[in-house]
Amino acid sequence: MPDPVRAAAVRAVLISAVALTEAVTTVLLAVGDSWLSAPMTLASVLTSVVASWAVLDVWVTRQVWNQRNGVVSSPSSAARALRRERRRERRAARAAARRGAGHRTHIRGGPRRSHLPRAHGA
Repeated sequence: MPDPVRAAAVRAVLISAVALTEAVTTVLLAVGDSWLSAPMTLASVLTSVVASWAVLDVWVTRQVWNQRNGVVSSPSSAARALRRERRRERRAARAAARRGAGHRTHIRGGPRRSHLPRAHGA
């Protein structure tokens, strides 16, 4: 996620958390018949409008960033094709190394190791 979009998302999450906390506080004050429930209701409505605006800002920032800078990631099918092509190149390089160095040597140049278990105490 690009930095401007991440910053907008963090801002939106923080503002939404404050809005939810205010909403819960407003409900508890209303249930308790407190005189603070009326001012908290107004503050909660205002904060929920600001939180909605912040969430919309994330979407707008993301759209603007994509329009200016293009899409960050390539589709998975394109990435898969690139991986497949690199894999083919590595296999071809390994096959060429085997043909050039002979069958008894490993790609890194040393002799191949046997996969037989070692005798203990040797």
